[in-house]
Amino acid sequence: MLRSTATRHDGGRRTRLTRGLLWLGLTLPTPLLAAIGLDLSYVDRGGAAYQRFKTYVDAAVAGRPGYAFSPLDAVFMARLDGNPAYCQLAVQLVEQQVSAAEARIAQGQRPAVSFDSYLEAGDLIGALAFTFDGCAAAMSAAQRARWAAYAEQAVWNIWNPSQARWGATPHPWSGWSINDPGNNYYYSFVEATMSWALASDSANWLRFLREVKLPALVQVFDGLPGGGSPEGTGYGTAHMRLFWLYRLWRDATGEDLAAANRHVDDTILYWIHATLPSNDRFAPIGDQARSSQPVLYDYQRRLMLEARALTGDPLRRRLASGWLNRIAVRRMESGFNYRHDLLAAGNDTALPESRFHHASGTGHLFARSDWSNSALWLAMVAGPFEQSHAHEDQGSFTLFRGDWLTVTANIWSHSGIQQGSEVHNVLRFERQDRIVRQRRGTRSTMVVADGGAAGLRVDADLTRAYGPNAPVRHWQRTLRFSAGQVEVHDDYAVDSDTRAVFQLNFPLAPLINGTRARAGDLEVEVIEPAGATLSAVHWPTVDSDVRSGWRLDIAGGAGRYVVRLKTGASLFRDGFDIEP
Repeated sequence: MLRSTATRHDGGRRTRLTRGLLWLGLTLPTPLLAAIGLDLSYVDRGGAAYQRFKTYVDAAVAGRPGYAFSPLDAVFMARLDGNPAYCQLAVQLVEQQVSAAEARIAQGQRPAVSFDSYLEAGDLIGALAFTFDGCAAAMSAAQRARWAAYAEQAVWNIWNPSQARWGATPHPWSGWSINDPGNNYYYSFVEATMSWALASDSANWLRFLREVKLPALVQVFDGLPGGGSPEGTGYGTAHMRLFWLYRLWRDATGEDLAAANRHVDDTILYWIHATLPSNDRFAPIGDQARSSQPVLYDYQRRLMLEARALTGDPLRRRLASGWLNRIAVRRMESGFNYRHDLLAAGNDTALPESRFHHASGTGHLFARSDWSNSALWLAMVAGPFEQSHAHEDQGSFTLFRGDWLTVTANIWSHSGIQQGSEVHNVLRFERQDRIVRQRRGTRSTMVVADGGAAGLRVDADLTRAYGPNAPVRHWQRTLRFSAGQVEVHDDYAVDSDTRAVFQLNFPLAPLINGTRARAGDLEVEVIEPAGATLSAVHWPTVDSDVRSGWRLDIAGGAGRYVVRLKTGASLFRDGFDIEP
């Protein structure tokens, strides 16, 4: 059952786990007893968050479950309160899952846990495992045997896709992301496996996690200095689940995956800097499938709460609290997330000293003129382009001051998954009127330098984004920030049948006057080429998925563009300090 120690008794049987992971380089005492030994001592049972959560679960017990209510909520309350009604509810709900699965299996079909490439396995098997572990007294022996057979098959199928079966019927699947620790699906797979391994005391699954799947996680995030996710800020929010798994594993085994590298600490800084000065939105990098508008929601709050609970750095903990106490989402908005608000946010209001953060592992840069709500804020992308939810946005940048000045047109789309370079603020390369695409599996580079009073300089080499033998032979983009302006220098070389168009996306229609344009509070001046031609495109007229927004096309370059963007006066008061 859930408890704050790692001791477990299961019919007199006690399983010992070794608390040393050589691949982490950790020296820890041994042995430790296996269990879902989640420590809930942090919960303030007199606080508003607890009362809100309890009311939510009590409504489910009374037959009025809220949207997406999870048996895990009931198990948490059973541990915190002791009322047997909570376990009875959890067992009832999981039994519905297992019975429905058995019915489909009997018909030769696959159960819901396998839908969408087992994406929901973490939630479904996780809830089963916690109930199996924490509510044993409310279950019969036959029921436990049925649940165990179902959970074991689900976890086995995840990691053995070509041999997957349900009952006597083969149901092979693609195996999407089972070997990609940077992908959000992987965290769901690990959650299902970890929860069930701990609940069932499975030596095989625990060994599999220790020797194969968890070392792969550590290795990937060891290679992401600066924090964040190569999937971007939309699907990258799945790190809320990753950090939950770190906490679960730590409490159950004593092995601290979060301490194996700087990723958790760096991700705290990443999200602080990726949040806009308005404190209600974040940098729209990659697919934004939940909402095309990158508005802060419970998921980002949960991510920071989990990171705050894991970090061993007092300063990072204070900074996480400062962010949690500044953002528009001061408490969870949706009932199914109330459980996560049981983690403490703290009372600090701390801000970072630095006004920019370069996450070199993901290739994401965030900068601002100051920490006021009226600051000018910038984001830029130049790094690895690998994940399926990443975009052809290498070299792109975003500006915000009070509202979007120039931003990807993806935020105005219905789908939130417009990935093409045509929706981003990049050079659009066209060969015989067809866009030259950036290619996955490539890596651009970005160097950031503090120029003191002269501001910030960013040099990005985007050539490799187009792969070998592409008609784009060279593309170097330099951004300079000083005295309230952003100056963009593009030097490029292309084949004779290829041209480059400098493009910017705006929420409002740009007013064009020769080689100048204005969109809202942003002024655009083309310095080179002298004879550039400017034209505007209303997005809804060329793509029905994009519901609003405009694109400014600047054409006529012959190997070089220099474009100056201005908003306000003296927005950059002094130089930038580089984040250590």
